[in-house]
Amino acid sequence: MRFLHIADLHLGRQMNDLSLLPDQADILDQIVSIAEAERVDAVLVAGDVYQRSSPQAEAMALFDAFVSRLAALGKRVFVISGNHDSALRISYFALLIRPSGVYVTEAFDGKLQCVALEDGIVVWMLPFLRPSQVKRALPEAKIATYQDAVEAVLRQADVDPEKLNILLCHQFITGCETSDSEERAVGGLDDIAAKVFDAFDYVALGHIHKPQRVLRDTLRYAGSPLKYSFSEVDHKKSVAVVDARKKGDIAVRTVPLAPKRDVRLVEGMLDDLMKLPYSEDYVWATVHDELPPPDARVTLSVNFPNLLKFSVVNSRTKVDVDVLAAQRMENKTVPELFTDFYRLQNNDQAPGEAHMKVLQKVLRELEERT
Repeated sequence: MRFLHIADLHLGRQMNDLSLLPDQADILDQIVSIAEAERVDAVLVAGDVYQRSSPQAEAMALFDAFVSRLAALGKRVFVISGNHDSALRISYFALLIRPSGVYVTEAFDGKLQCVALEDGIVVWMLPFLRPSQVKRALPEAKIATYQDAVEAVLRQADVDPEKLNILLCHQFITGCETSDSEERAVGGLDDIAAKVFDAFDYVALGHIHKPQRVLRDTLRYAGSPLKYSFSEVDHKKSVAVVDARKKGDIAVRTVPLAPKRDVRLVEGMLDDLMKLPYSEDYVWATVHDELPPPDARVTLSVNFPNLLKFSVVNSRTKVDVDVLAAQRMENKTVPELFTDFYRLQNNDQAPGEAHMKVLQKVLRELEERT
C-alpha cells in the first residue's frame, strides 16, 4: 500500500492576528492533488488538525471539505488528535463515518485502537496522551512520565510481529529538532525514547513542525505543511509518501509543498529593501540605517504588505530592537515568567535551585490533574 503522511495542519492558526485560513485552504488543495497524482491508498493525519480545542466554524468546514474530497477520490483517511485538539471533538461521529473509509480515534479508554487492512497491514492510532489520562484508564500501571504512559498503552496492544504495523502518534521523541512553534512540557517531561516504537514498521509522527527522520527513515515527523513562525523560516515543507510493500520493505520519499505566501526574513538599508521585488510573503524586516525615518515601517509596507515584524539594528541600538517584542509574555515559558517575577520582587536577584525545584514539582502536579 502507499500512504501519504501529513501532520500539524493547525487549521485556524494566525500570525500576528492575521488569519492563515486562505493559505491553509491552498496548501490542502495541493495535498489533495499530491494524493491523487501519487495514487496513494490512504492519508495519515498525525494530529493537531486544529489550532485550538474549540476551533472556529471556518476551520472545521475546511477540514470537512478536505477529508470529503479525499474520501470521494477513494482514499482512506486516518486521523488522530494532537495536543492542540479536543480529543472528544475529533472523535465525534467516528463510528458513523467509518463506512466512508475515514477512521478517527475514538475517546481514549486505555486501549490502542487499530484498523486491520488487506495484505496483512495494520494501522494503529495513538492520540496525544498525557500521563494523567493513562493513569485514569490504567490505574494499576506505574506512570510518572510521558514515556511511562505511552509504554503502558503499547503493552496492552497485541501487535503481531508477522504483520506490517503502521502507527500514528503525536508525541515528542528525544533527539528531534524543534522550533519555537511547538508546545513543550517543563523540564522535558514529555520526551519519549525512539526505542519505545521498535515494534512498528513505520511510525507516522506529528507534533514537531520540521520534517525529519528520527534515528531511522521509518520513524518520521511529517512536519507542518506551512511555516507557522519565523523560527521555521529555513524549513523545507513537504509531505511524506510511504510505500509499504511488505514486512521489512518500506520506502519513504518526500514531495515538496509550495505555500501561497512564504515566511521570510529580510534585512539591509531601507533604500536597498525598497528595491526588492514586491512580495506578499509574511516578512520580518530589519533595517540598518543609522537614522531611519519615523515612517520606515509604513514605507516598507508598500513593498511588503504582509509585513508582520519590523526591527532596527544599528550602532546606536546595538541589538535588534524587536528582541524584546519577541520575548513577550505569551512567548515565555512558565519558568521564565517565574524568574522575571522573582527578580522583580527581590531586587533583580535570580531564584535559586531550590526555588526552581519547587516550581517543577508544582507544575508536574498541575499537569497530572489536567
